[in-house]
Amino acid sequence: MAWNQQGGGGPWGSGGGGGGPWGSGGGGRGNNGRGNQPPDLEEVLRKGQERFKSMIPGGSGGGLGSKGIAILVLLALAIWLLSGFYRVGTDEQGVVMRFGEYTTTTPPGLHYHLPYPVETVLLPKVTRENRVEIGLRGSTGRPGEVARDVLEESLMLTGDENIIDIDFSLVWVIKDAGEYLFNLRDPRSAVTRAAESVMREVIGQTPIQVALTEGRQAIEERAKSMLQALLDEYKSGIQIRRLQLLKVDPPAEVVDAFNDVQRAETDKVRLRNEAEAYRNSVIPAARGNAEQLVQQAEAYKEEIVNRAQGDASRFDQIYKAYKVDKDVTTKRIYLETMEDVLASVNKIIIDKDGQGVVPYLPLPELNANRSDPGRSTSGASTAQGSK
Repeated sequence: MAWNQQGGGGPWGSGGGGGGPWGSGGGGRGNNGRGNQPPDLEEVLRKGQERFKSMIPGGSGGGLGSKGIAILVLLALAIWLLSGFYRVGTDEQGVVMRFGEYTTTTPPGLHYHLPYPVETVLLPKVTRENRVEIGLRGSTGRPGEVARDVLEESLMLTGDENIIDIDFSLVWVIKDAGEYLFNLRDPRSAVTRAAESVMREVIGQTPIQVALTEGRQAIEERAKSMLQALLDEYKSGIQIRRLQLLKVDPPAEVVDAFNDVQRAETDKVRLRNEAEAYRNSVIPAARGNAEQLVQQAEAYKEEIVNRAQGDASRFDQIYKAYKVDKDVTTKRIYLETMEDVLASVNKIIIDKDGQGVVPYLPLPELNANRSDPGRSTSGASTAQGSK
């Protein structure tokens, strides 16, 4: 050890006869000859430093050797190189910069970059949703809070040159952290101005009636698509998650008159629908009646034509039979004619010699008397007179 090389009796130097570690002298006294003297603090520190230097390889108390310096340098270099490891969280992206210049973006996981000051890394949160409202301020949803309308953002001109008051909000996240950090000076302001510009363009091509009624969803989808395309063109590294219309109304100064117009439009639509319903019920009925009359006329025409053709055909057959046998045909025509004539008159049958009336049961008369009792008396008197 170093104190053994000094030939003294202790670790702090040589003693004069074993007086202790604080100096030489007899009986434990110091150099000033006084007993129980307190140690000199500066002397103790100096001797401790010399002892530490003597323990370093290559040094004998006068300084560090080349080997010790090399070990310290290698140790410091290893620590410096190990400081380049970094971890990216699942909700983050790593943005690596070399001497302040953006170089690459790293996904979640363990990565390595050249240690500081050569390269540094930023870890922005890319899954956190950011909300922007256009046309109003302060609508956080807390109880008792009143949102403030910003008319210079919400008043827009529609496609039919009407003024409309629109408030809407959008939610966005970071898609590319490198583009987001280095291509936009004020991302929130850039998103707000781009969204307002896109919405004015969409509303400028939409009639006010469509914007107030059935066109809200179409406006949201079209504005979101156009806004995303514009931000991608700017290389902003931002992705639009949602765009929602919060309020679509006419200006407050004319809202009452506009509501009257809306009610009139509603009444007009209702009356038109009622008229169309009546038309749809009357016209088919009229068409059905007309078709029925046409069908009846067609049937009557067919009946008359067929009957005439049948009569003509029967007359031709009778004429042909008459030409073959005139007497028979003439008698047959006579009998058929008398049958037709006498079928509807009252008849009294007398025998051929005139001796009396042939018994005859008038069945048609009996049926008629059942339906008309007064007729039986007249029928009976007629029978008596005939007898």
